[in-house]
Amino acid sequence: MLTFLLLLSLVFGVLFVLYVYIQFQKSFKLWSSQGVPTIPPSFPSGHLDSRMAYMNFGLMAIDLYKKLKSKGDYVGLYFLNKPVLFVLTPEFAKTVLVRDFSYFVNRGVYFNKEDDPLSANLFFIEDSDWRRLRIKMTPTFTSGKIKNMFFTIKDVADEMVKHLETKWQNKRANSEFNIEITDLMARYNTDVIVSCAFGTQCDSLSNSKSEFRAVGKKMLTFSRIRLLKLYAAMLFRRPARALGFRLLHNDVSEFIIAMCKKTIEERKAKHIERRDFMQLMIDLYREDNDDVNSDGEGLSLKDIAAQVFLFFFAGFETSSTAMTYALYELALNRVIQDKVRTEINDVLSRHGGKITYDSLMEMTYLDQVIYETMRMHPAVGTLHRIISKDYTLPNGAVAPKGTYVIIPAVAFHNDAELFPDPQRFDPDRFSDANKSTRHAFAYLPFGEGPRICLGVRFGMLQTKLGLAMLLKHFQFETCAKTQIPIKIDNVSLLLLPSSGVWLKANKM
Repeated sequence: MLTFLLLLSLVFGVLFVLYVYIQFQKSFKLWSSQGVPTIPPSFPSGHLDSRMAYMNFGLMAIDLYKKLKSKGDYVGLYFLNKPVLFVLTPEFAKTVLVRDFSYFVNRGVYFNKEDDPLSANLFFIEDSDWRRLRIKMTPTFTSGKIKNMFFTIKDVADEMVKHLETKWQNKRANSEFNIEITDLMARYNTDVIVSCAFGTQCDSLSNSKSEFRAVGKKMLTFSRIRLLKLYAAMLFRRPARALGFRLLHNDVSEFIIAMCKKTIEERKAKHIERRDFMQLMIDLYREDNDDVNSDGEGLSLKDIAAQVFLFFFAGFETSSTAMTYALYELALNRVIQDKVRTEINDVLSRHGGKITYDSLMEMTYLDQVIYETMRMHPAVGTLHRIISKDYTLPNGAVAPKGTYVIIPAVAFHNDAELFPDPQRFDPDRFSDANKSTRHAFAYLPFGEGPRICLGVRFGMLQTKLGLAMLLKHFQFETCAKTQIPIKIDNVSLLLLPSSGVWLKANKM
């Protein structure tokens, strides 16, 4: 009897695998049957790379781009049996992000509004929910309102400089002053975000074990297993939601919701108003709708917490990464560092020696340094969309609803045809004259179109102000502990350094 059951199980197992194989083979004919450029897929992975378990997806996108670039504007691929459109030119990227945006509204990233409410933020949500929230949020990021946050950010930048000067003064005589830049930039940006989001000081610059710093670290902590689960959740969103899969750790969500509630209650009770991000959220708050995500005029507590999480996550990590890489590249390129420092000093001499919002805006070469840094080292390597309704491609083929679209921005940034000698750090690529000779969608550190990063101005302000203050007071060089080139963290969604970035700092 046991032998019979084992045999029966084996037969059913073989039949199941055969059924799945047949279904996959049918799916694998989608692109080739319509004349869309493609390459042969493998069963059952399609074109998924086994390296996903140990290699950053942005780096794999560069490899794919180099391999497929000659095939035209796009190529059809499969992740398992799911169709994927891999974009190969800036021109078709423009079609996806702007021209035919109505087909590509959604990013297709995983979120779970019910079990993981903070994932229902402006970056992740879709369709009409996104449109409503975008309309509500857009006024909070106007240049005027960002300018109001300048002195809040500057106070943190001043503290960062004082923190470094104290450490420099306390160093042993004749010894090098070497600092780990990655952690310093993370703590600076943590303090900026907390000041602007909650109107409070967390002092992570002086206390590396602050609660906010711990939360910031935990947001981006992924084991290989958790990262693979996240990839699976993106491909199988409905089953993942049914199983209650969460992007965030419970304690991270609970901490942010609790902080938002405490801040709102305290400001209302004491009639406090500040010129910060949280105040802009409070102005949209609807207390009568706290238990569900708002679909009316205002925002619920969970809505606000979700946007604060996004503000924290996006503003903290992308700016920290940009500042780290900028100082690293300037340490390798001393002539460029001297040039940007000269600009900073020249501009300040015309403004009484003080860094103000207006004087900072005059530092155009510093802008170019930041732009070039984000070309070589974008925090986000790929842009993602999912087709919301059947889309007719230029050759007449139909990409069905649910097709994933990947734009390999980091590959564009490293393409010698778009950026000659791409491994050379050259801020002059972003002079007005040079920008005009290049396709506008060859450079996509913030995305483009209606779903461009809403916090671009804020991110640039905190990055630029922090760098201007540091370069005004310190000179940076490589040291024996500097890793050249920087290695990328493979267990991360972003293109982050795998270990600390050490530099030597000299007081000016």
